[in-house]
Amino acid sequence: MEESLHYLLMTDHLLFQKAFLAGIKETGLTSGQPKVLDYLLYHDGAVQKEIASACHIEPATMTTVLFGMEKKGFILRKNLNGNRRSIYIYLTDKGRSFAKQVELKFKIMEEKALLDFSKDEKEMLTVFLMRMSKNIQGVVSDE
Repeated sequence: MEESLHYLLMTDHLLFQKAFLAGIKETGLTSGQPKVLDYLLYHDGAVQKEIASACHIEPATMTTVLFGMEKKGFILRKNLNGNRRSIYIYLTDKGRSFAKQVELKFKIMEEKALLDFSKDEKEMLTVFLMRMSKNIQGVVSDE
């Protein structure tokens, strides 16, 4: 079992997440918030549905995540052109600062995880993981 693909993927994910969250403990971010900050760093002004989809977070959970981020002063919600149906999410200055910290921590964690990988191996791993993700998304959408 310890060498099966599903076991290795789950273990690596959990170890990465545990180390990452321990490294940002002082920020007070909860488990869903770092990936939202990371997404908004490059997609500021996105709608909630788009953020949820990109971060693979259920819409109801996304509402809770964003509420917590708004309470901490990381984001602002704005209606544009009087359209009350679409609320756009923007980083505050504080949120942008935290997003940059998160981005740096993700980079450091990736470097540690891939320490003894060659450049070609890193590229191959990325291609393989992207292909796996596409295949799994096909399975999920078929259900």
